[in-house]
Amino acid sequence: MNLIDLLKEKIPPEKLFKLLRFWPPYLGAGIKVTNVSTDILKLEVEMDLTWYNKNFVGTHFGGSLFAMTDPFYMLMLIKNLGSSYIIWDKSAKIEFIKPAKGKVKAHFEFTKDEIDEIKYNCDIKKKYIFNKEIFIFDEIGELVTKVEKTLYVKKSNVT
Repeated sequence: MNLIDLLKEKIPPEKLFKLLRFWPPYLGAGIKVTNVSTDILKLEVEMDLTWYNKNFVGTHFGGSLFAMTDPFYMLMLIKNLGSSYIIWDKSAKIEFIKPAKGKVKAHFEFTKDEIDEIKYNCDIKKKYIFNKEIFIFDEIGELVTKVEKTLYVKKSNVT
């Protein structure tokens, strides 16, 4: 069973998203989901600095910082919009603000109004492309990385 099949099942979001820590790219980087709201509109991810995700100068490897933001907005939309929508990460841009050391955390959130806006735009235009930001903070609360994701959502022809 692949990840999409798991998402279609009635697995509680806390269990589903926390299982992602065993997905090979996340297992290797030490990325883990630490909190998921029951409505799957809020999610938190963290990553400790370890020998296997440290770069040459002793800070978090940029690829691991990016990986901790990679699928979550898309997966949250899949669970909130359902199978009548096609959802893809279209592109992303990462900006490294300062070297990341120690534990880093990222927070993902959609509001109910944003979900309604996505549905409305898909109903009117059939597809909707929009940007959503993620901020990664270090353990003292300082911004270390900013990621901008471009998401693509389209009404599926299959219901």
